[in-house]
Amino acid sequence: MGPRDELPHPPRRVLVTGTSGSGKSTLARHVAGCLGLSYVEMDSLFHGPQWTPRAEFEADVRRFLERPAWATEWQYRAVRPLLLSHADTLVWLDHPKHVVMRRVAVRTTMRRVRRAELWNGNVEPPLRTVFTDPEHLLRWAWKSHRRTGERVRAVLGGEHAHRLVVVRLRGQREVDQWRRGPLRRAAERGEESVR
Repeated sequence: MGPRDELPHPPRRVLVTGTSGSGKSTLARHVAGCLGLSYVEMDSLFHGPQWTPRAEFEADVRRFLERPAWATEWQYRAVRPLLLSHADTLVWLDHPKHVVMRRVAVRTTMRRVRRAELWNGNVEPPLRTVFTDPEHLLRWAWKSHRRTGERVRAVLGGEHAHRLVVVRLRGQREVDQWRRGPLRRAAERGEESVR
Protein backbone atom coordinates (compact mmCIF):
# COMPACT_ATOMS: atom_id res chain seq x y z
CA MET A 1 0.00 0.00 0.00
CA GLY A 2 1.03 3.59 -0.57
CA PRO A 3 0.42 6.98 1.04
CA ARG A 4 -3.08 7.42 -0.41
CA ASP A 5 -4.39 3.85 -0.08
CA GLU A 6 -7.17 3.40 2.46
CA LEU A 7 -6.32 1.06 5.30
CA PRO A 8 -8.63 -1.99 5.33
CA HIS A 9 -9.15 -1.68 9.10
CA PRO A 10 -8.10 0.65 11.91
CA PRO A 11 -4.65 -0.65 12.88
CA ARG A 12 -4.35 -2.02 16.43
CA ARG A 13 -0.80 -3.43 16.49
CA VAL A 14 1.54 -1.29 14.40
CA LEU A 15 5.24 -1.65 13.63
CA VAL A 16 7.25 1.11 11.96
CA THR A 17 10.48 0.18 10.21
CA GLY A 18 13.21 2.06 8.38
CA THR A 19 16.87 2.94 8.59
CA SER A 20 18.20 4.78 11.64
CA GLY A 21 17.24 8.41 11.13
CA SER A 22 14.18 7.66 8.99
CA GLY A 23 11.74 8.79 11.67
CA LYS A 24 10.53 5.44 13.03
CA SER A 25 10.07 6.58 16.61
CA THR A 26 8.47 9.87 15.62
CA LEU A 27 5.94 8.15 13.36
CA ALA A 28 5.24 5.28 15.77
CA ARG A 29 4.57 7.81 18.55
CA HIS A 30 2.24 9.77 16.22
CA VAL A 31 0.38 6.61 15.15
CA ALA A 32 -0.10 5.64 18.79
CA GLY A 33 -1.45 9.07 19.66
CA CYS A 34 -3.73 9.24 16.63
CA LEU A 35 -5.21 5.76 17.14
CA GLY A 36 -5.17 5.71 20.95
CA LEU A 37 -2.59 2.90 21.17
CA SER A 38 0.10 2.18 23.76
CA TYR A 39 3.61 3.16 22.69
CA VAL A 40 7.08 2.21 23.85
CA GLU A 41 10.38 3.07 22.19
CA MET A 42 12.34 -0.13 21.58
CA ASP A 43 15.64 1.66 22.27
CA SER A 44 14.44 2.47 25.80
CA LEU A 45 13.88 -1.22 26.48
CA PHE A 46 17.14 -2.38 24.88
CA HIS A 47 19.77 0.06 26.19
CA GLY A 48 20.86 -0.12 29.79
CA PRO A 49 23.30 2.29 31.43
CA GLN A 50 26.52 2.88 29.47
CA TRP A 51 24.86 1.46 26.32
CA THR A 52 24.87 -2.11 27.66
CA PRO A 53 22.02 -4.34 26.44
CA ARG A 54 19.46 -4.98 29.18
CA ALA A 55 19.03 -8.63 30.17
CA GLU A 56 15.26 -8.02 30.59
CA PHE A 57 14.84 -6.71 27.02
CA GLU A 58 13.00 -9.67 25.49
CA ALA A 59 10.82 -10.20 28.57
CA ASP A 60 9.88 -6.51 28.54
CA VAL A 61 8.98 -6.71 24.85
CA ARG A 62 6.79 -9.76 25.51
CA ARG A 63 4.98 -7.89 28.30
CA PHE A 64 4.41 -4.91 26.02
CA LEU A 65 2.97 -7.15 23.28
CA GLU A 66 0.36 -8.50 25.72
CA ARG A 67 -1.41 -5.15 25.50
CA PRO A 68 -4.41 -5.23 23.16
CA ALA A 69 -3.31 -2.28 21.02
CA TRP A 70 0.14 -0.75 20.51
CA ALA A 71 2.67 0.88 18.18
CA THR A 72 6.45 0.60 18.25
CA GLU A 73 9.53 0.28 16.04
CA TRP A 74 10.39 -2.94 14.21
CA GLN A 75 14.03 -3.34 15.18
CA TYR A 76 16.49 -5.53 17.05
CA ARG A 77 17.14 -8.93 15.53
CA ALA A 78 16.32 -10.83 18.75
CA VAL A 79 12.70 -9.63 18.82
CA ARG A 80 11.85 -8.85 15.18
CA PRO A 81 10.09 -12.23 14.60
CA LEU A 82 8.18 -11.87 17.87
CA LEU A 83 7.04 -8.34 17.03
CA LEU A 84 6.02 -9.37 13.53
CA SER A 85 3.99 -12.34 14.76
CA HIS A 86 1.80 -9.97 16.82
CA ALA A 87 1.47 -7.07 14.36
CA ASP A 88 -1.41 -6.33 12.00
CA THR A 89 0.28 -3.38 10.23
CA LEU A 90 3.86 -2.66 9.15
CA VAL A 91 4.74 0.86 8.01
CA TRP A 92 7.97 0.98 5.98
CA LEU A 93 9.77 4.33 5.87
CA ASP A 94 11.67 3.79 2.63
CA HIS A 95 13.42 7.14 2.38
CA PRO A 96 16.37 7.72 0.04
CA LYS A 97 19.76 7.07 1.60
CA HIS A 98 20.85 10.73 1.39
CA VAL A 99 17.74 11.78 3.33
CA VAL A 100 18.28 9.39 6.23
CA MET A 101 22.01 10.10 6.36
CA ARG A 102 21.37 13.84 6.60
CA ARG A 103 18.74 13.29 9.30
CA VAL A 104 20.83 10.93 11.40
CA ALA A 105 23.90 13.19 11.12
CA VAL A 106 21.96 16.27 12.25
CA ARG A 107 20.16 14.39 15.02
CA THR A 108 23.38 12.78 16.32
CA THR A 109 25.25 16.09 16.26
CA MET A 110 22.46 17.99 18.04
CA ARG A 111 22.11 15.31 20.71
CA ARG A 112 25.86 15.37 21.33
CA VAL A 113 26.13 19.16 21.42
CA ARG A 114 23.18 19.41 23.82
CA ARG A 115 24.36 16.40 25.84
CA ALA A 116 20.78 15.16 25.60
CA GLU A 117 20.05 12.20 27.82
CA LEU A 118 18.61 9.37 25.77
CA TRP A 119 17.78 6.09 27.53
CA ASN A 120 18.82 5.10 31.04
CA GLY A 121 21.32 7.91 31.40
CA ASN A 122 23.06 7.41 28.05
CA VAL A 123 24.28 10.27 25.86
CA GLU A 124 25.69 10.27 22.34
CA PRO A 125 29.43 9.49 22.31
CA PRO A 126 31.94 12.13 21.15
CA LEU A 127 31.54 12.90 17.44
CA ARG A 128 35.11 11.77 16.70
CA THR A 129 34.05 8.18 17.43
CA VAL A 130 32.44 8.04 13.99
CA PHE A 131 36.03 7.44 12.79
CA THR A 132 37.01 4.94 15.48
CA ASP A 133 33.84 2.94 16.24
CA PRO A 134 32.81 0.56 13.44
CA GLU A 135 29.32 0.36 15.03
CA HIS A 136 28.83 4.12 15.30
CA LEU A 137 25.26 5.11 14.45
CA LEU A 138 26.27 7.01 11.30
CA ARG A 139 28.16 3.99 9.99
CA TRP A 140 25.32 1.70 11.02
CA ALA A 141 22.76 3.82 9.13
CA TRP A 142 24.90 3.74 5.99
CA LYS A 143 25.41 -0.05 6.12
CA SER A 144 21.88 -1.00 7.12
CA HIS A 145 19.90 1.09 4.61
CA ARG A 146 19.68 -1.66 1.99
CA ARG A 147 19.04 -4.42 4.55
CA THR A 148 15.83 -2.79 5.79
CA GLY A 149 14.30 -3.14 2.33
CA GLU A 150 15.45 -6.73 2.11
CA ARG A 151 13.76 -7.55 5.42
CA VAL A 152 10.47 -5.98 4.35
CA ARG A 153 10.52 -7.78 0.99
CA ALA A 154 11.06 -11.05 2.86
CA VAL A 155 7.97 -10.29 4.94
CA LEU A 156 5.95 -9.65 1.79
CA GLY A 157 6.85 -13.09 0.52
CA GLY A 158 6.69 -14.85 3.87
CA GLU A 159 4.23 -16.50 6.22
CA HIS A 160 2.79 -13.22 7.57
CA ALA A 161 2.00 -11.67 4.18
CA HIS A 162 -1.63 -12.86 4.12
CA ARG A 163 -2.60 -11.11 7.38
CA LEU A 164 -0.27 -8.13 7.53
CA VAL A 165 -0.99 -4.73 5.96
CA VAL A 166 2.27 -3.21 4.68
CA VAL A 167 2.38 0.52 3.94
CA ARG A 168 5.41 1.84 2.04
CA LEU A 169 6.19 5.54 2.40
CA ARG A 170 8.98 7.09 0.34
CA GLY A 171 9.98 10.50 1.63
CA GLN A 172 8.49 12.93 4.11
CA ARG A 173 5.83 14.15 1.68
CA GLU A 174 4.35 10.65 1.51
CA VAL A 175 4.57 10.28 5.31
CA ASP A 176 2.63 13.52 5.69
CA GLN A 177 0.03 12.44 3.08
CA TRP A 178 -0.51 9.14 4.87
CA ARG A 179 -0.80 10.78 8.28
CA ARG A 180 -3.34 13.37 7.07
CA GLY A 181 -5.25 10.93 4.88
CA PRO A 182 -5.54 7.16 5.43
CA LEU A 183 -4.26 7.15 9.02
CA ARG A 184 -6.59 9.95 10.13
CA ARG A 185 -9.57 8.33 8.39
CA ALA A 186 -8.75 4.95 9.99
CA ALA A 187 -8.72 6.67 13.39
CA GLU A 188 -12.12 8.23 12.66
CA ARG A 189 -13.53 4.83 11.62
CA GLY A 190 -12.14 3.32 14.83
CA GLU A 191 -13.84 6.01 16.91
CA GLU A 192 -17.16 5.41 15.13
CA SER A 193 -17.00 1.66 15.77
CA VAL A 194 -16.57 2.32 19.52
CA ARG A 195 -19.71 4.51 19.69
